[in-house]
Amino acid sequence: MRKSLTLLATLAFAAGLAGTVQAAPCKDAKGKFTKCPPAAAAPARCRDKTTKHFAKCGAANTEAVPMAAKK
Repeated sequence: MRKSLTLLATLAFAAGLAGTVQAAPCKDAKGKFTKCPPAAAAPARCRDKTTKHFAKCGAANTEAVPMAAKK
């Protein structure tokens, strides 16, 4: 019982820290809220046209794979 309570408290603490880390980029040095920078675009993924396996973009006979936008 004591181990599960300790684990639960640790997870709650970690979840609390995760929320503050995400909010930090949207504040300036004085702690005022500012407009968040735009999210970086997801890296493009490419695949070989013949085998349809993923390959390094820019290699011969590759095509870009459309990525679903995150909501």
